[in-house]
Amino acid sequence: MAHTMSQARDEVMPTTLMDDAVLHAWAEHQDVTLRLIRAIVAAVKSEPALNAWFDHVEIGRRLLDKVHLGVAVDTPEGLFVCVMQDVGNRDQASLRRGLDKMKADARARTVPPEELRGYTLTLSNFGRFGGRYATPVIVPPTVAIIAAGAVRDAVVPVNGQPTVSAVLPISLTFDHRAVTGGEAALFDRATFHAV
Repeated sequence: MAHTMSQARDEVMPTTLMDDAVLHAWAEHQDVTLRLIRAIVAAVKSEPALNAWFDHVEIGRRLLDKVHLGVAVDTPEGLFVCVMQDVGNRDQASLRRGLDKMKADARARTVPPEELRGYTLTLSNFGRFGGRYATPVIVPPTVAIIAAGAVRDAVVPVNGQPTVSAVLPISLTFDHRAVTGGEAALFDRATFHAV
């Protein structure tokens, strides 16, 4: 992990956008992680620039067709980023089974090496531990990471009226060498509309 963090420090120019997604239209007991995965897939369709790898030697960005999502899993032995393959073509049940297996494998330290590399975007759902916003670390060669904070109640305008609603803070960190501010903002907006 220390080596990866040093590589990120040396090879990435991080910039972070932060905003709140208002969840007033959600039904009760929604699976936040599954909703975030679906929102990320929708955002990639709207703005594909963040589903990419950046080669810092050749100075080039390579857009990728499928979303292979790296999901951060916290364990007593440290953080693992495991890959969920082709999340855009999986249904809810397949995604939930994949998340559950990933967490169990990470805790048991039985994740196959091939499931720890090859992701195209990363999701960190740190909110279950607390905190609102973050500046999460991008691991090269990826160019973006989405982090979700703790859901909280807040007074927000809904149809022009102040309403108490659940709010999900989201932070999007992107590599500004590979992604423009406009591309990141479009991706961010698409994520919020899809959540």
